[in-house]
Amino acid sequence: MSWGFLRDLLSGVNKYSTGIGRIWVAVVFIFRLLVYIAAAENIWKYERDEFECNIKQPGCENVCFDHFFPVSHIRLWALQLIMVSTPSLLVVFHVAYRENGEKHHNQKLYISPGKIDGGLLCTHLISLILKTGFEIVFLVLFYKLYNGFKVPRLVKCDIRPCPNTVDCYISKPTEKMIFLYFLVATSCLCIVLNLSELIYLIFKYSIKCYLKRYNKKCQ
Repeated sequence: MSWGFLRDLLSGVNKYSTGIGRIWVAVVFIFRLLVYIAAAENIWKYERDEFECNIKQPGCENVCFDHFFPVSHIRLWALQLIMVSTPSLLVVFHVAYRENGEKHHNQKLYISPGKIDGGLLCTHLISLILKTGFEIVFLVLFYKLYNGFKVPRLVKCDIRPCPNTVDCYISKPTEKMIFLYFLVATSCLCIVLNLSELIYLIFKYSIKCYLKRYNKKCQ
């Protein structure tokens, strides 16, 4: 697939984000997308061809590989990147809706179409909740599918058509585990940033509402 679309999407989101949101965009673009394209993708590129078992029984290697790697790490990461980035489209679409409304009525309806207030604030909060939810779901999925965040050097397989328990070896396990930890760490960092932005926006809106009520009472 072309990652240019995802890059353009993140660049568009950056215009309507808070300071914390811009840090999130930078982390996703530099520490996740670029690392994925430049390094991680190549490490897992030939994972099936480099998976070896100490037996040549037809079908045994295929069955063992499918058992220990039901979904490719690299494809799951690609899906994770797409899923955690697409909720930001909600914000972009909402701003585009505001801009289109101003053109349709031929008058200024908002102080700024990209200003986070009213309906756009709700859209922004929903986007943050969805992004955080997707991050957590994929971390749990990784943990469940691969029995923890680790890449073993040796796995033992006794699934048919293997005639007995066979030893299977995974190529470059240390290198794969380092990148696995790195990507899990960046995912956790993104969760922290999303929650921080969520709390910041709620706190800012609460202070704004309180000040409005206070001013009305004073008047």
